[in-house]
Amino acid sequence: MSVLLRVVMKMKFNTELLHNSFMGDKATGATVMPIYQTSAFAYPSPEKLEDVFNNKAFGFAYTRIGNPTVSAFENRMVVLEKGIGAIACASGMSAITLSLLNVLSAGDEIIASSGLFGGTIDLFQDLQSFGITTRFVRHIEINEIAPLINDKTKVVFAELIGNPALDIVDIDNVSAFLHQKGIPFFIDSTTATPYLIRPIEHGADIVIHSTSKYINGGGNAVSGVIIDSGNFRWDTERYPALAQYGKFGKFAYLSRLRNGIWRNIGACLSPMNAFMNMVGMETLALRMERIGDNALKLAEFFSSVEGIEVNYPSLPSSPYYERCRKLFDGKGGAIITIRTGSRKKAFAVMNRLHIPLIATNIGDVRTLVIHPASTIYTHSDIRKRENAGVYDDTIRISVGIEDIDDLTEDFAQAFAGLKEE
Repeated sequence: MSVLLRVVMKMKFNTELLHNSFMGDKATGATVMPIYQTSAFAYPSPEKLEDVFNNKAFGFAYTRIGNPTVSAFENRMVVLEKGIGAIACASGMSAITLSLLNVLSAGDEIIASSGLFGGTIDLFQDLQSFGITTRFVRHIEINEIAPLINDKTKVVFAELIGNPALDIVDIDNVSAFLHQKGIPFFIDSTTATPYLIRPIEHGADIVIHSTSKYINGGGNAVSGVIIDSGNFRWDTERYPALAQYGKFGKFAYLSRLRNGIWRNIGACLSPMNAFMNMVGMETLALRMERIGDNALKLAEFFSSVEGIEVNYPSLPSSPYYERCRKLFDGKGGAIITIRTGSRKKAFAVMNRLHIPLIATNIGDVRTLVIHPASTIYTHSDIRKRENAGVYDDTIRISVGIEDIDDLTEDFAQAFAGLKEE
């Protein structure tokens, strides 16, 4: 009866997260998926292992190419994002890298926003060694990307909510435009999370998460995931890497990824980290509700502080305020950036804070602060930093679930210290 109800019932976010994607242990009835912390899986005969290796029978052979705990996590991400399949990776950066290399070849071009996470910008520079060129625009808007599209353009890549620029992509219109051109839209939805939006429902073809962040929620495991919508029709002449996988139809992208470059490069997710993600993701909606509420209140407080410039999508002062209301029901996510007036003042504020941790991460239950220009954008020149919304006086704040009064008071005393100096 319970299985039937799961098929028939239209569940809301939390219920579906906990029940429709539930992957316990059928053998023992364990309510949490066990950690299969093993390298290999034994079979009673070489014939049986041969069938598993050649995808003629279901099973697991070696954890680098498949593991029950990791598979359970992948299945839960499929339910969250409404895709047809998912492949977990060792990190968010490995997920981005492999998602692209799965279809790109030397001579191909990517169009991407210049307001990306610094590590992603560095990756696109590294891809030049493989003959893959990235053409940057300030924002992924139709009027900016249209002039750059040519026969070599194979992917358009964007962060749905830029980190740390906090620009929001007009995903519905851009995806429709790209599909008319036969180009897939790759969306990094790490900062948005499935709680705010499911990009596939708005036209995204491939969705990527650094699941180290909000999916995990506790800052205790590094990982990434690639989810395929199954909606893009891959032209194997334009994407020759998928030629031998065309027989799999809408699963061509995933089939090539799992049986080719992902498997061979070996950037697999560990069973322990998959387990930690599954434990953390069950409170995703609860955390995002609290974090979003905290972030808005903190941003409103920053707006009242003289000499502080604040950027947050839920504020009416944001150029993306209306788009935030349309796509995310007015919820602005968990990242705020502020400008203090100088690098010296930015450091002074951070040094005076007692509650936020100075750390290079987002999505933790704890509030984290960082000076992006001197850390995650240290390899970018000033033009690239400013295109990404990063200035010498910028502080990025990843808001946590602390009591908002405590956070506000802590920042207030830190700002007060600037006046004393």
